[in-house]
Amino acid sequence: MTVTVLFFAYLRDFTGTPQVELEVPDGATPRQIWALLAREWPPLEDQLLRLPIVVDGKVVDLDAVVPEGAEIVWLPPVGGGAPDPVPAADEPGVVRAELTAAALDPARLLSEVQAPSCGGIVVFVGEVRAEDEPGRRLVALEYQAYAPLAADQLRAIAEEGAARWPTARIALAHRTGRLVVGEASVAIAVACPHRADAFACCRHLIDRLKEAVPIWKREIDADGGRWLEGHAYRPAPAEPPA
Repeated sequence: MTVTVLFFAYLRDFTGTPQVELEVPDGATPRQIWALLAREWPPLEDQLLRLPIVVDGKVVDLDAVVPEGAEIVWLPPVGGGAPDPVPAADEPGVVRAELTAAALDPARLLSEVQAPSCGGIVVFVGEVRAEDEPGRRLVALEYQAYAPLAADQLRAIAEEGAARWPTARIALAHRTGRLVVGEASVAIAVACPHRADAFACCRHLIDRLKEAVPIWKREIDADGGRWLEGHAYRPAPAEPPA
């Protein structure tokens, strides 16, 4: 049977390709596929053994059975959809959770969460800065995402925030691709009846986004680029806590 393995961040640097198709026996497991990849690219042997494995959008273990035509991803540490329907003008909940290659529009997110019942609105925008550390000037940042899972996790994080702050209206978006200095990579807008909840919810969302969404960031300067070290993948629950 045929399976497809996708590579992201520094794994793509090792292999020199974004994906590879493999012929494997029926009933093959990620452990067997890992061995095949390590034979082709020896540096992957130690790298893959430490990383979470996703098969068709679900985290599995090394000995899970892989179905015919499966899409397999080993997830490097992460730093990272379709628009969601907008609730009624004064209804709390998730207004938008979006992964996009298009330029972000924080003003749109702000306008979408505004409501007569909400007196406190917080907007967070993360932009590409010109200097990562003293003397090191950046040209751009490159964001890669495993899109199917990243979009699901953005939505799950937004739902998690809505469950924790039930009066909040939430909109968030994250960009992918190459971004130059000054461009926005992430934008979050939260509206609540009171400002303290809006601040707390917004901070929770950006912190969770950084650890639960499979998005990888590469800094590019005049001498080349480097993938930033991140956190181990810690997904948001499929169902938000009650």
